[in-house]
Amino acid sequence: MQIKPPGVDTGWDAIHTFIRIPAGVMIAAGAVGDVNPSLALAAGILGGGLATGSHLTKSGSRLLINASPEPFSNWAASVLEDVAVIGGILIALHNPILFLIFLIGFICLIVWLLPKIWRGIKMLFAKIKSFFNKDAPRQLS
Repeated sequence: MQIKPPGVDTGWDAIHTFIRIPAGVMIAAGAVGDVNPSLALAAGILGGGLATGSHLTKSGSRLLINASPEPFSNWAASVLEDVAVIGGILIALHNPILFLIFLIGFICLIVWLLPKIWRGIKMLFAKIKSFFNKDAPRQLS
């Protein structure tokens, strides 16, 4: 198992914001084949939306996990991500109906998790801000 400094995952996710989302659009639009351009556009929008939701969920949860002082949650998240990707690919190839059911469940999980992740990120940045502001000299008026 590779041990990475916690910030590496966050930096990697920041870079991949500009890779994963456009790739989701292009893959979805290309997957429908040579059809009506409006259908390809709709598929691209859906693919981009799904890529955005999954990317924000992954990168936001990783940011919160990396803020944790213990390394075990980071390792567990990394292994769980790898198992989910490999399992998802195998299920998609061998049982597409089951994959669609899991995909719908995953979308529901994203809708439920994203507001919680956003609140956690706001709290994290508020704590960082208060840490730096408590040492700032006070101005006299």
